[in-house]
Order: sequence, then C-alpha cells, then structure tokens
Amino acid sequence: MTSTGTTARPFGRTLCAMITPFTEEGALDLDGARKLATWLVAEGCDGLVLNGTTGESPTTTDAEKSELVAAVREAVGDRVSLVTGVGSADTRHTVELALAARKAGADGVLVVTPYYSRPPQEAVEAHFRAVADAVALPVMLYDIPGRTGTRIEPETVIRLAAHPRIVAVKDCSYDFLGAQKVLAHTDLAYYAGCDEHVLALYAVGAAGCVSTVANAVPGAIAAILDAFDAGDTARATGLQLRATPLIEAMMGAGLPGTVTAKALLTRLGLPAGPVRAPLLPAGRDAADGLLTRYEELVTA
Repeated sequence: MTSTGTTARPFGRTLCAMITPFTEEGALDLDGARKLATWLVAEGCDGLVLNGTTGESPTTTDAEKSELVAAVREAVGDRVSLVTGVGSADTRHTVELALAARKAGADGVLVVTPYYSRPPQEAVEAHFRAVADAVALPVMLYDIPGRTGTRIEPETVIRLAAHPRIVAVKDCSYDFLGAQKVLAHTDLAYYAGCDEHVLALYAVGAAGCVSTVANAVPGAIAAILDAFDAGDTARATGLQLRATPLIEAMMGAGLPGTVTAKALLTRLGLPAGPVRAPLLPAGRDAADGLLTRYEELVTA
C-alpha cells in the first residue's frame, strides 16, 4: 500500500491516554471515570484511550476493563471515539479482551506487542493478525519497545497495514525515521504516543496524538494541533515548546506517567485516586513541582 497523502483520523485527533480513577481504598471509581472523561472531552479531546499504560492495565482485572469502557461510553455517548487497551502477553487472552471490549462499547482496540516472551517478528505479526481477524473492530498497533522488550519493526508494520482492520499505530518507539518510513508507504493513521513528539510527528503526516499530559492540560495539547492545522506553524512550535517543561516533569523526571498524572490531577481536584502496587505515589516534592510546571503553562 502506498500513502495517498491524506491523513485519516479513524479515532479522532487529540486523544488522551486516560488514567483509571480509583477510590482511596483502591477500588475502581466508575463515577470518577465518568466525570474525568466528560471533562476531558469538554476541554478538547475528541478521543479517549482507556486501559492503556497510563490506565494501569497490568493491574486491572478483565472485568474492571470492561466496566470502565461501559461507564465512559455512558458518560460521553457517541461524541468521541473510545479505544481500549486489550494487550497481554498471551494471544488467546488478548483476543478474549478484544471481544469483551467490543461488547462493552469500544470503537477500537489498542494492541501492544506481546511482552516478556520477546517473540520474533514473524510471531509478532501473527499475533496482531490473530486479534484483527477475531474481532470486528479497528485495531491500533501499540509500539512501545521500552516496556515490551520487542519492536514492531517498520517492515512488519508495513505488512500489517494490508489487513483491513489494522488502521492505526500508537508510536512510542522513539524511531522517527522508522515512523516516517511507515507514513510514506502506508495509509495507517500514526498517533504520537510520546508527548514530546506531538508536533514533530504531526508535521510529517501523523493523524494526531495519544497524550498522557492531556490528562491535566487537554486544551494545551489540542491547541498545538489547532495551530498547525490553521497554518500557523510558528505558533504551533511555540505552544509545543511552552508545554515542554510540564511534559518533562510528567514524562521525563524518573516517574511513570501514571504516577505523575494522578499526582497532578489530585492537586487539581480532578478524579484520580491512588496508583496500584507495584507503583508508588509521587512524593510531596514531586507533586509540588508538577503543580508549579502546570501553573506556569496555564498562566503563560
């Protein structure tokens, strides 16, 4: 498949990798999830990614994943796309999660590379094909080798693009050349999964982003893409750079994005709650620093 040069947006443009709110006792907070999802949409997100890395998918049960999708769908209706993570280390389990996601009301599934077993590329490709064959939902590939230990190599992505239900990629590979190669040779919708790459990937043809930082500043992330769409590339650049200190504080300061997002949302009075073990909450100094970077951004 050769790129047509037209950017498809099967799941929207500004997607938030939404945290999963928990109660103080550690239970799933569905009311909090409804409130947070509604706020994110009102503030500029046209898509939500649930049960992903930021959503603590490794420590939520299959039932909790489905309950979260159903609750958020109830809250936002059909106004935005809902993509839900169904990845696991087991192809059969991933298929089961994908089928459950469709029943719960998801518009698409986010499928991460199988982790721990470090499968070769032939097995990686077979895994994604098995999931796409099994569920009547569009699939977003999730390339995050820093967590899974295995790339989805660009050549593998290009072959998978021929599957009619594999339509998008969430890119956390930090391989900018590889991303451009796939963009040049397929019609897949690329979404920047690293907030520092939101504008860079968009400028070479990405469909948008799946942003962790958008949990706290959805409008600021949307504004970067708005400016670029309006042809004001200087403003888009300025907005990306203005967001950089908060991006660094949330994503590059040694704590997982889930931890920093929940710490900042808590300070802002938005639904979040604790993280689940083995993660630990951010300390007071880290939370203070996050709030400072947030205030600098929103008052700039």
